[in-house]
Amino acid sequence: MTNPTPAAQRAIALHRESWGEPAVVSRAPGRVNLIGEHTDYNDGYVLPMAIEFDTVVALSPARSGRRSTVISEIFGKATLDSKRESIDTTHWASYVFGVSHLLDGHGISTGSWNCSIATDVPIGASLSSSAALEIALARALLRLAGESWEPAETAQLCQRVENEVVGMPCGIMDPLISACAIADHASLIDCRLLDVRPRRLPDGTVMAILDTTTRRELVDSAYADRRSACARAANWLEVSALRDAQLDEIERLPEELATERRRARHVVAENERTLEAAQAMEENDAEVLGSLMNASHVSLRDDYEVSGPALDAIVEIAQASPGCIGARMTGGGFAGCAVALVTADAAGAFTNAVQESYRATSGLDASVWLSRPAAGASIIDRAEWHAG
Repeated sequence: MTNPTPAAQRAIALHRESWGEPAVVSRAPGRVNLIGEHTDYNDGYVLPMAIEFDTVVALSPARSGRRSTVISEIFGKATLDSKRESIDTTHWASYVFGVSHLLDGHGISTGSWNCSIATDVPIGASLSSSAALEIALARALLRLAGESWEPAETAQLCQRVENEVVGMPCGIMDPLISACAIADHASLIDCRLLDVRPRRLPDGTVMAILDTTTRRELVDSAYADRRSACARAANWLEVSALRDAQLDEIERLPEELATERRRARHVVAENERTLEAAQAMEENDAEVLGSLMNASHVSLRDDYEVSGPALDAIVEIAQASPGCIGARMTGGGFAGCAVALVTADAAGAFTNAVQESYRATSGLDASVWLSRPAAGASIIDRAEWHAG
């Protein structure tokens, strides 16, 4: 028996304080993407891993009524009406509402319930805090309703929460890796087929997550612009998605579609890099993996234009630090986190060098975390959370 994680301890304690003993406790991890950025909504390939930061949901049936109550340790309290058809998309509880609402639309009724939420996933850091919340809640509500857990189907439902309820036109990667990750492995994901293939990190390496401590603001429109540009490029090329295009075809896009050409060039080249990275991991080749990560950052910076000053600075610092094999921004971009492949025996020196150089360059204090690849969402066994 193991003690519950810090987030689980806090979620359980919050539930006990508010309503008594929970009926079910579930967890879902955040993620970091090693390579394959902005390819998932183009039916392409991604290579993420779940990280050792969880969001935990403790949940129990409410005694009566049609209202469910949610308490987040970060955002406070919200009440949801089961008869409501919509919610303010800027409210944090829109993610909770969306999961419950779409499950109900699938004929999965959980009645009213009380829920406490705690998380160790940094908010807004491009580590998929929203998908971790959606997957953890869906996992708990399915258990409460006595329904089976189908990870890929649940991930698709949580993507719909983002797209249809919250209004964020993201792809499938974040909820799918949070639901399906295999412990000690990253995953090569085919986002068209939803095929998930485990890949181990090269021997003697660790993955470092580098938080610039900057956060995205008002960039949803920029994200949507890039998705639209990809769709226009695919339409001109007469393919269903950019996954089906070739680099030589991209270069034939006319000058009036110069922006679309750059966006498409990133996506098509990034798909190739991601498949090559997965092969490098299969062959235990850290140097090739690292060089592909470096190339990915250049493409994201120059062609897709979703990097930012803090991300560029910390990536450049990381690449020059002891033990670094490769580094790139990760996630949606503009701010948040980068990721670096580092030799394990130099991890301490790498961490110190990045933090010192980033502080000297930016005046900000970077957080650097070393994380092994974690497992996907799960129910926390009652015996385990009572151990805490």
